[in-house]
Amino acid sequence: MTTYLSRLLLDSRCSAVRRDLADCHALHRRVLSGFPSAPNGAGARAHFSLLYRLEPEAGGYASRTLLVQSAVAPDWRPLSDGYLIAEPEFKPLDGVYDELEAGAAIRFRLRANPTRRISDTNASETERWRGRRVDLRTEESQVDWLRAKGRSCGFELVEVEDHPGVFDLRATPEGRWSGRPPVGSAKSERLTFSSVLFDGRLRITDAGDFRRAMLAGIGSGKAWGFGLLTIG
Repeated sequence: MTTYLSRLLLDSRCSAVRRDLADCHALHRRVLSGFPSAPNGAGARAHFSLLYRLEPEAGGYASRTLLVQSAVAPDWRPLSDGYLIAEPEFKPLDGVYDELEAGAAIRFRLRANPTRRISDTNASETERWRGRRVDLRTEESQVDWLRAKGRSCGFELVEVEDHPGVFDLRATPEGRWSGRPPVGSAKSERLTFSSVLFDGRLRITDAGDFRRAMLAGIGSGKAWGFGLLTIG
């Protein structure tokens, strides 16, 4: 299966772009417009292994970069006139993924929604919160979350040279991102996510598990712009 990475430069002067940047549901629908309907009622995001990430804003520029990873080649022609500031780019990633080997130390970026699930039997929490997922709000807990993900996803965080126990990692809180489904949708509940941008270095411990994690995404909120791990 071929995997593709698209790079879209959104024109932030466009009103449609501004609406999408302010609403995770709207951006989700916009990304899906580049792909056909999934067969037999399957979810399009999962069917096409679709992950995406809006890159951090660069001061002074009228464009925002959107990265989209997918298992099929996209067709970005449905994007409205003026939505993009340049022609979309996309390339296959198979060669890059095939070269990944255990022991390699590489730079990475991941926007994630670090959470923990409160046990159904947690007597220290009220009944309202039992069984629910809650945000991890301290940097220590967020880094611990990423380290735990690494153990199941074939990587470990790299320590700063000459500073044992200090990771070459920056965890940047980005506040909360939310959105509401369009009128008439089966679900009307407003969604809100806490966003953390991880930039740093990791070491691959299991190349197979690492490839699978890059294809499947890491953490929750994958349909809403979280979980895409990029390297290089």
